Amino acid sequence: MRLLRQLMSDLRGATAVEYGLIAAILSVALISGYGAVTGSLLGTLNTVENHIKNSSN
Repeated sequence: MRLLRQLMSDLRGATAVEYGLIAAILSVALISGYGAVTGSLLGTLNTVENHIKNSSN
């Protein structure tokens, strides 16, 4: 019983779990943002490429 009380009063594990959750949320946000930026950048580069091709004809 004493061991259980010690484990319940120890907050180090809870802090580690919280940091893990924060890291996971940041990872998901960065990956999602990367996908959006990549799509936008490809669209912009395709537009520039088309303008270059059309201007040389």
